[in-house]
Amino acid sequence: MIQQTTPFNFEEIFSLRNILIYLLVVNLFGFFIMWLDKKKAEKGAWRIPEKTLFVITALGGGIGTIAGMYTFRHKTQKLNFVIGFPFITILEIIAAIYWIFFN
Repeated sequence: MIQQTTPFNFEEIFSLRNILIYLLVVNLFGFFIMWLDKKKAEKGAWRIPEKTLFVITALGGGIGTIAGMYTFRHKTQKLNFVIGFPFITILEIIAAIYWIFFN
């Protein structure tokens, strides 16, 4: 009998270690992208689209984008960001808690 092996082991791919590495990288990237957009704004250069900033936040980079927003005082006057970034981040935390404890 021929035994088939699956090319992906989802338990290894989605291990706690890999998830934590992903969250660290995406949050560092979110922090960096807020710094970069601030520098571009100061120089009057082409800016990073606001949609991109929200996508990075939605992909798990909320802590980094929020930290970058307040560290560099960037987008802090825009209500969409002041409310939107924390709202997305809180929803993701609630979803993670639900998935961990009730799944």
